[in-house]
Amino acid sequence: MNRRSFAQAVGSAAVLSALSKRSPRSESGEAEAARPGRIMAVAAHPGDGLFTMGAVLAQQVERGGAAVLVNLSLGERGAPKDIPVNEYGEMQRTATEKAARLLGIDTVFLDYRDGEIPFKEESALQVCDAIREHKPDIVVTHWNGSWHKDHRNCHRIVRDAIFFAGLGTLKRSRAAHSASKIFYADNWEDANGFVVDTYIDIDPVYEKWLQACDFYPMWRGQTGFFRYNDYYSSLSVMRGCVSGFKHAVALMADESQRIQRLQFL
Repeated sequence: MNRRSFAQAVGSAAVLSALSKRSPRSESGEAEAARPGRIMAVAAHPGDGLFTMGAVLAQQVERGGAAVLVNLSLGERGAPKDIPVNEYGEMQRTATEKAARLLGIDTVFLDYRDGEIPFKEESALQVCDAIREHKPDIVVTHWNGSWHKDHRNCHRIVRDAIFFAGLGTLKRSRAAHSASKIFYADNWEDANGFVVDTYIDIDPVYEKWLQACDFYPMWRGQTGFFRYNDYYSSLSVMRGCVSGFKHAVALMADESQRIQRLQFL
């Protein structure tokens, strides 16, 4: 059985193992049910965050966990010709704040310019500080196989940030924190080498996620670049067909998490 078939077979159990923390054992020695943890999504642009990672964040909140979206830029250079770049950036910020309130998630904005997100120690340390502040158990971000410079740099920044955040000897304003897992989002711009191995049932939050996405002009087709609404809403149906859910989001686990140590199957 290949990895995708295994994910299909275990169904919702894969959600628990991927996106939950294990509670301590009770006094009777019985392991308590897995409880939802905290997820952080880190995106180059707000639209990438909500369209590809927002439903996973909303699902975690729905289950009683917590979620935060970190935006490295405002995605302002995606502005249509009739809207100034800076004005469009503020529209993106407003849309993200509205979406976050609707989904019950926190949001953080860094101040890099769209198209100019740098892969350097300073940017990784900024994300490191966000990780230490919000203490996520799981981080979701861009896959490296992208034609988009900002997406590739975001991937590298997050990888370094997770390392820095867990480094106890690195003194910052907050104590070290280690995120236990990292996943990569199913983004049409990051498809090179992307291999699905995890499916998340998003049907309980599907309609709310669509409402959140609809705050963005690009989702409504007003920027004229790409049919984001059609693509991502249809993708959730397709991923649901493959995984046995009505609507699903697909993720790719970091290769360090794919080794399984089992006593039996």
